[in-house]
Amino acid sequence: MYNVIVLAEQALTAADADEVASLHSAIEDQRHYHVLIPCDNAAVRVETALGSLAASEVLAVPPVAANQADVERAQAEIEAEAQNAVATSVSALRALGAEASGGFSSQDPIESLEHVAREQFADEVIVLTRPHVVQEFLHLDWSSKARRRLGVPVLHLVEHEASPPVGGR
Repeated sequence: MYNVIVLAEQALTAADADEVASLHSAIEDQRHYHVLIPCDNAAVRVETALGSLAASEVLAVPPVAANQADVERAQAEIEAEAQNAVATSVSALRALGAEASGGFSSQDPIESLEHVAREQFADEVIVLTRPHVVQEFLHLDWSSKARRRLGVPVLHLVEHEASPPVGGR
């Protein structure tokens, strides 16, 4: 079995899935794609916002308290969007006759990728993102980070259609 992990910022479109699957058409082994969609962590987002607000107290902006129930509700919404993106991506690959599974994570994308790549015995990783010119130039993008951490080939592809990413990324 040839295992490919696809780290994507948002749901794969039909065109994205077709491009990914076409890369492996010459491989005779059965292929399995595992899609990983990173999503925001609501608690971290709130902490960051509160930190920004606390720094602005100098400007007389009143502090805002985060309600734990609101954070949990926000996280549930973010995870529902991410699960939908995973399901859409898996369906797009399966529509091409590929074997596919997927998951999402609100942890650091590269740490999550490393864990999934090890767990799935990855033969290859494909990173599918919008263009990030400055990060790519400085080698701070997901592909560059993955190449440094993983012992498998890493390919970076640019998404075909722009739509809002999962969790505001």
